[in-house]
This record gives sequence, structure tokens and C-alpha cells, in this order.
Amino acid sequence: MKTSILSFSLLLFITLNASGQSDKDAIKILDKFSANATAAPSVSMKFNLVTINQVEKTNDTLKGSVILSKDKYRIDLPDNIIWFNGDVSWSYLPAEKEVTINKADKKDNSFQNRPSLIFSMYKSGYKCRIIEQNTDSYIIDLYPEDIKNDIVRVRISIGKQVMNLKSLEYKKKDGIMVTLYVLDYDLKQKISNDTFTYQSAKYKGVEVIDLR
Repeated sequence: MKTSILSFSLLLFITLNASGQSDKDAIKILDKFSANATAAPSVSMKFNLVTINQVEKTNDTLKGSVILSKDKYRIDLPDNIIWFNGDVSWSYLPAEKEVTINKADKKDNSFQNRPSLIFSMYKSGYKCRIIEQNTDSYIIDLYPEDIKNDIVRVRISIGKQVMNLKSLEYKKKDGIMVTLYVLDYDLKQKISNDTFTYQSAKYKGVEVIDLR
């Protein structure tokens, strides 16, 4: 299970630093997808996360959900809940009845501190190309320009009708492939700020590890 949680983090923490030539049609599609998501009051997803390790011949599936609102989020996984209110993060382990608190690093532009980057990652560091159009979706591949990048390819499937995320997959040089299969994608929920903050009153008898 720890491997799955790490894989989920890696999937979301992709950040890029270069720019390059891309398929113009692919960019237009990604721009629409990004605009829809960033204009919404929140982005809520239920998902299955599948991690395949081709070297160790393992296949692991993790079910969960995430709510994003600008640079705030809540992630629910089977053995971990994470809240981030834009300044402080809380990571709660129900089995251990333990919550760890951390302060955000303002210089860190990873998903951990700027989750909205998930909708703009394509704008720099990747070359984008449409590889397939189905009746209901576009499939776009993103290739990192930096040959030293551990990622070989990121593949995004976007629904044609409402520009919703259907799946997000990345393949690494070490033989690990992680795919986020979106089961439900909702842009209409109006979320209160309490959603992104750990509510101590709801979790009695929890050990607090404050690393701020």
C-alpha cells in the first residue's frame, strides 16, 4: 500500500522547466481542458490508481478520491487522508491514529504546494501530440524534452463532450507505469474551506506530530 501512495504522489508531483514545439491541435485541446478545470469552483475526482512494475512483475491497484480548489486539496486513500489549505498540510493515518502537520515551502512549485499545476503541466517542458481520436475522447502523449528526465511519456485521455479527464498515465525509465483511471469527474461542487483543513474535533485520541 505504501508503494501505491508513493506512486500517487509521483503522478501528481510532475513539474517541468523547459519549453518546446508541440502539435497545435493537441495544445488547443489541452488549453480547453485546463480552462474548464481552472474556472470551476473545484475539481472532484474518484479514481482507481494502477501501478505496474515491469521489473518486479507487480501490479497494484488503489482506490481513492481527490478534491482540488486552486491550491488547496483533500486526498482520501484507503490508509491515508491528506488535507492542504494552501499553507499547512495534515497527513492522517487512521490505523496508527496519527496526524503529521507540515508547513508549506513557498519556494516549492510541486503539486504538494501548488496542486493547480496538474492542469498546466503541459505548457512547459513537454512536446505534445495527439496520437488517437475516438468517438468520445482524445488521447494525447506528452514527451519530456529533457533526456535526463526519469519520465519517458505521459499519456492523457480527455473526453470530447465536456473536456473531462478520463485517465492520466506516466511511464518511467525504471519500468514503472502508473495510470490514474478517473471514475467520476465533477466541476460543479462548491466546497467550503473546512474541507481542506484537518478538523481535530472529528478525530479523538489522535497523536499529533507537528513539524512546522
